[in-house]
Parts: sequence; C-alpha cells; structure tokens
Amino acid sequence: MREKRHAARRAARTAVTSRFVVLTGLAGSGKSQAIKALEDLGYFCVDNLPIELLPMLADLTLRAGTEISRAAVVVDIREGKMLEGFPKAFKRLQQKKQLNPVLIFLEAAEPTLVRRFSETRRPHPLAPDRSAMEGIREEKKALQQVRRMADHIVDTSEMTVHELRHAFTSVAAGRVPGAQLVVTVLSFGFKHGIPVDSDLLFDVRFLPNPHFVPTLRPHTGRDADVVKYINKSKATHEFLTHTLNLLKFLVPQYVHEGKTYLTIGIGCTGGRHRSVAISEALKKGLSGLPGVRVRVKHRDIGNE
Repeated sequence: MREKRHAARRAARTAVTSRFVVLTGLAGSGKSQAIKALEDLGYFCVDNLPIELLPMLADLTLRAGTEISRAAVVVDIREGKMLEGFPKAFKRLQQKKQLNPVLIFLEAAEPTLVRRFSETRRPHPLAPDRSAMEGIREEKKALQQVRRMADHIVDTSEMTVHELRHAFTSVAAGRVPGAQLVVTVLSFGFKHGIPVDSDLLFDVRFLPNPHFVPTLRPHTGRDADVVKYINKSKATHEFLTHTLNLLKFLVPQYVHEGKTYLTIGIGCTGGRHRSVAISEALKKGLSGLPGVRVRVKHRDIGNE
C-alpha cells in the first residue's frame, strides 16, 4: 500500500508530454467525456480501438508528413478476450522513445458507478441481464493488471462532466489530468445533520446570528447586508485569520501527499447565514494556492 501511494505521488509530479495517450478504466468512470476533451485539444481520437491496431496508429503519429501528430485511444473491457494482449502491446509502444506513450486509468467509487448507470438507464457491458454492481466488480477484477500498469489513476467520483473535461485540458499544457487538489468548502446547518464526507469541520455558531434580525432573516450569507452584519464582530475576523492560516499550512501538505479531494465543512445552526458567509470568505482566501482548485457548495441554503 505504501509503495502504491509513493507511485501515485511520483505520477502526480510527472509532466504529461505524450504524443500518444491510452485511456482505460471502468465503465461509467467518464472515458467518453475524457476522450472528447482530448479531441477538442487537437488529439486524433479513437474509441474502442482493437488492440492489434495500436502499433499501427502509433506509427502514424511518428511518421513525417502525417496529419496525426497526437493520438488518444480508449481501450477497455469491450475488447473482450483481446484485452489479454494489451500489456504486451503497450510495452511495444513504450519501446518507441519518441512516442512517449502514457496510460491513464479512470475509476470511481462503486456507489457512484451504480448511480451513473441508473441515471443513464444503460446496462453495464458485462451485466446486460444482471445488476450493475455485479458487472462493476467483475470488471474491476478483469482490469487489475491494466490498472497496475497505469501511469496515472484518476478518481472521477466527485467530478461533474464539466470538471472532468477541464481536468483533461491539462494534458495539452503538460500537466497530469486530475492532479490538482479539489477543495470543496461546504456550508451546512447542524440541525440538518453533519455532512459525512467532511475531512475537516468547523463550527461557526458562536458568531452573531442574522436569523434573529427580522430584516436579515429572509436573506442568505451571500447577501451584502448579511455579510456586513457578521463582519461587525471581531470574532469573525479572528476566526477567518486563524482558520485561513491553518488551512494555508494544511492544504499544501495534502497536495504533497497526493490527496485528490478535500472537503471542509462549515456549520451553523440552519446553514443559511453564518456558514454561507464564512464559506464564501474562505473560498476567496484559499484561491490562488498552487496545485489547488477551490469551489464552494451550500448544502442547506434553501432549507428553513
């Protein structure tokens, strides 16, 4: 396990300069969106290319005068028995030094994959007449060797379609797709339950509560009058100063450790005023950290 973590860290520091990208991974993990993103970047893309044709396409990218200077292909479980020949075929690609091929494996948590198949109403390719979970687990076993060969492993569990496409635009810029740490600052209300996916959690119920000001109650922590009211408290400024100093120390450590996602929970009573305003302030304060993309989500802003 430790060796795998070290390998992942090394991969995150390695620049992607490849002229030949091989995308693989689990069904439902976002390979179709990833290949579309690469196509938009000027890659010649082929989905589900037979493994026997990999060397031919690779040679075309190296041949002078060809219009194919960069290529990306999807190789996955749809290959069937031919997938057994992939390790040998990819090693042949690695012998072409000018090609510098890179293998990227996409995956996602099992509940996420099941949900995606349910939303699209498509059967898993290995389970047309069984449950999606059965197909997913069979596929994971079949792809174990391919996963071990991967230069980069990208977990798309928390990515939207747009975030996945954005992650793969980094290939053209010489960066690893998904290598950034995505920090989610999540506001919530304690009376609606603590978010189970929080890595760090802060309670801001000690701050002045706009809920008890009749003119402010209908508004949220995004409104200027609410922010102004909360900022009148000295405790607000002290909390933001100390918390930002702590996070500006912690976040780079997580980046160095190779963490992909970090969720920071900010809670007040109802999740409508104080936690929202503080979350917005923290997002602003954390923006610009190297190797980090910060986003904010307000779970309970619409709850009464």
